Amino acid sequence: MELSSIINQYYDTFMIKYAGTVLPGHLKAMNAIRSCRTPDSGELYVQCPACHHGQWHPLSCGHRSCPKCQNHEASQWIDRQQAKLLPVPYFMVTFTLPYELRPLTWHHQKSVYSIFFNCVSGTLKDFGLNPKNLGAEIGMTMVLHTHNRKLDFHPHMHVVVPGGGVDKRRRQWKKKKGKYLFNHEAMAKVFRARFLAALNEAGLSIPRRVPAEWVVDCSHVGKGITALKYLSRYLYRGVISEKNIISN
Repeated sequence: MELSSIINQYYDTFMIKYAGTVLPGHLKAMNAIRSCRTPDSGELYVQCPACHHGQWHPLSCGHRSCPKCQNHEASQWIDRQQAKLLPVPYFMVTFTLPYELRPLTWHHQKSVYSIFFNCVSGTLKDFGLNPKNLGAEIGMTMVLHTHNRKLDFHPHMHVVVPGGGVDKRRRQWKKKKGKYLFNHEAMAKVFRARFLAALNEAGLSIPRRVPAEWVVDCSHVGKGITALKYLSRYLYRGVISEKNIISN
């Protein structure tokens, strides 16, 4: 069952009911999916140089939420990331926003996601610069996931971090030893404090019952390529997969 056919079937009914509340990004995704590989997305004329037979081919929409697109982009992303891999152990650090902040995040996605990226990267960089941990500047690849496997709104950030960094003062590479990066409980405390402070600074109202303990998971992922392949499966595709649609 194709997602585009379902959107076309219920588009008018959906707009009558939700036109005043649907997010611009969601509306853009719906319009892109319903026009994908139709003349509305443009056409390419292809002609055989030998027999001169030609025909028009409709183009893909290219939207990241479209189930018909993005396989090529995902493969290119993997190739680019694999070319950057270093001969060191890698770690995957996952930062999860608590349930109580999800309504705020949903209604202020651009602002909150920007804060999310800044606080996660700042926390990891400062832990790397701490001489007790590594004493060097680390790099990272960050991917935001907004939903879980049950398709519930569940914002969390995956970060692939190499086990090492650059000591600029000594102009040398420092390798992280063992299968342990940083203390996940300490990272959670620092991340929580910075995130809430950033929300206040942005003028966003923080819910009263924000939990005292937040979840940060840190695990060793070998040479890194397995973690990158896992992230690529979700990087260039929408939340809904056509194979999971049973009926409309």
